[in-house]
Amino acid sequence: MDLFNILAILITLAAVFSYINFRYIGLPVTIGVMVIALAMSLMLNVFGAFGLGLKPQAELLLRNIDFDRTLLHGMLSFLLFAGALHIDINDLIELKWSIGALATVGTLISTFLVGTLTWFVLGWFGIGLSYLYCLLFGALISPTDPIAVLSILKTAGAPKSLEMRITGESLFNDGVGIVVFLVILEMATGAHEVSAGHIGLLFVQEVIGGVLFGLGIGYLAYQMLKSVDNYQVELLITLALVAGGYALADALHLSGPIAIVVAGLLIGNHGRLFGMSEKTRAHLDVFWELVDEILNAVLFVLIGLEVLVLTFTKQYLLASLVIIPLVLFARFVAIGIPVTLLRPFRAFSPGAVRIMTWGGLRGGISVALALSLPPSRERDVILAITYAVVVFSIVVQGLTLERMVKRTILEPAAQVV
Repeated sequence: MDLFNILAILITLAAVFSYINFRYIGLPVTIGVMVIALAMSLMLNVFGAFGLGLKPQAELLLRNIDFDRTLLHGMLSFLLFAGALHIDINDLIELKWSIGALATVGTLISTFLVGTLTWFVLGWFGIGLSYLYCLLFGALISPTDPIAVLSILKTAGAPKSLEMRITGESLFNDGVGIVVFLVILEMATGAHEVSAGHIGLLFVQEVIGGVLFGLGIGYLAYQMLKSVDNYQVELLITLALVAGGYALADALHLSGPIAIVVAGLLIGNHGRLFGMSEKTRAHLDVFWELVDEILNAVLFVLIGLEVLVLTFTKQYLLASLVIIPLVLFARFVAIGIPVTLLRPFRAFSPGAVRIMTWGGLRGGISVALALSLPPSRERDVILAITYAVVVFSIVVQGLTLERMVKRTILEPAAQVV
């Protein structure tokens, strides 16, 4: 199946599912689209068991899509740029220590805790998986996804500082999580001789190099935007910044996600204020909001349909049911430790740890990283558990987060008043 037909099918499904959700279900767009896609996948599985339906054709479509490359080397750059574009850098700088601690220390704590607990659980169920592969699962499941949660937080009226912490952490822990994942993958597969020096060099190259590269390409794009006043040309410049910048960062073995986030912050703040006319700013906002919505709809359709090509056994399912609360526990600890250490120096909203724990939704990045593993039994185990955690976080946590925020923050405030 050629690329055009694949895109045509995915965009059509995203449009139809979005319409059904808007007219009849009324869930947040990304969650609703994924739930409908998941329901369709389950129906295809049921009909396929009786030799009916379109399951073989659907499986063929999904096997023709390299989810790893589609997201990590395609859609992710646009989604991260769109997210960073609307963040006030002054708010980000004000919360830099808490966001930095959550995105780095929190990700490392989560990786270690999830990996260790998963190793015990899988051993208990008789699913032999080496400790390094369990740590690999911990690394890929630790990055959080801000896409589905931001609109919920705004609807619930969450404090801006809490919203900024969740957004900032999610934008930066993607890059950190991918670097940790790559280090552990090298150790697990024996691709390179791994030492403390090698790990340090990789971190500096990927993370620090990504920040500097993002500043460089962002500043270059800013100078180009500043020298013209034509919104069509300026939108093309931002598209080139995202697509070309991410591809070049990848070729230079720098962190593309971190580079694009940094470039997006620069364009969204300095570029917006000093490099664009009011007309260009309006077109830029509308354009990137549309790109964000369309790509998210397609991404969550893919996540919902991906269940058709997963290897699920009774053992994997039971292990996943035990691991899901353990992942939440690890998230609670990974948030709680940095917040506790910073609380004497920084103010946090009431119930911040609880909300950030429940609001740490996992998304397409975790699935993409699991799919990027070399074909093996370990990959099948990790992919099945990853998918279960992602679906639970998006559907259950996503749909109950608004109620939790209101109960934790707004109701006590109302009682005080």
